[in-house]
Amino acid sequence: MYMKQKIEALKKSFKSEIENATVAKDLEQIRIKYLGKKSPIQALMQDLRDCSPEERPEMGKLINTLKQEVSVEIDTHHETLQSKELSLRLIEEKVDVTLPGRRSNLGGMHPLSQMLIEVTEILIGMGFSVQECPEIETEYYNYGGLNYPPDHPARDMQDTFYITPDILLRSHTTSIQQHMMENVQPPIRILSPGKCYRNETITSRSHVFFHQVDVLYIDKDVAFSDLLATKEEFYTKIFKQKIDLRVRPSYFPFVEPGMEVDIKCTSCAGSGCVLCKHTGWLEVAGAGMIHPNVLKEGGIDPEVYSGYAWGGGIERLFMLRHGISDIRLFTENDVRFLSQFSS
Repeated sequence: MYMKQKIEALKKSFKSEIENATVAKDLEQIRIKYLGKKSPIQALMQDLRDCSPEERPEMGKLINTLKQEVSVEIDTHHETLQSKELSLRLIEEKVDVTLPGRRSNLGGMHPLSQMLIEVTEILIGMGFSVQECPEIETEYYNYGGLNYPPDHPARDMQDTFYITPDILLRSHTTSIQQHMMENVQPPIRILSPGKCYRNETITSRSHVFFHQVDVLYIDKDVAFSDLLATKEEFYTKIFKQKIDLRVRPSYFPFVEPGMEVDIKCTSCAGSGCVLCKHTGWLEVAGAGMIHPNVLKEGGIDPEVYSGYAWGGGIERLFMLRHGISDIRLFTENDVRFLSQFSS
């Protein structure tokens, strides 16, 4: 009779605990408490040794029945609690399909890519075709074939990224010139856009890599006036207003005469402002008539053909057009800056 009392007391204790369990994870503790190796039910099996031989079969049956009832009760209650928890979760996480959706942040084309495309389209409309050359170049195409003297400062390590003594990262897209003259007979009328590299200190006005477009035109009777007219038309279309040009003498090994090209400030119309440093003019490109030595190097007779070349930075064009003062903004990947020019 003592064993039966212990079984009934244990059953009553179990019922009380399982009725008070409110979350599914509590049932795991109850399962361990009543069905584990050190549980009171397991202890009852040890107590069977104290029973008389006549009582043992009945007591053993009662203990096994209790063990099965506990296990079934825990499983059933676990399913009930899980179902309730799932229902509550569904209520908490329900979605009101009548609410407006959240607009996703769409990516856009980088400002420099936009500018490159615009420059390319304008020049194509003016009769130029797009040609590209490698970013990894030989010293010949980047310097030697463009009439750079052997002791020119640009060849030094402080200005150029050399991979080997004869292989380098191009420092300008002007390296297209000898490629074209070797493979195409005049007339040649091309533009070459792309990325360039120079070993310079990174500041608000310079970077170790930048984008450039070079324009090359070779034909019979190409004159200096053709160069000026082409540049005036190009910058008028880029800045979407009538542009006044001025030129200043300058030296570039691959042109003769060489010049720097300025446009009247688009912000102050020449009266002087912060953008143009109160000069009224903005420097936009280097240009000139192709040097006879460059034509000869490319197998073109300078007595028959002439041409012009000019080039400028894409970053600089964009900065001038939008009044941006720091070239580093293009590479810092700041969404606050880039999103202002999303296409």
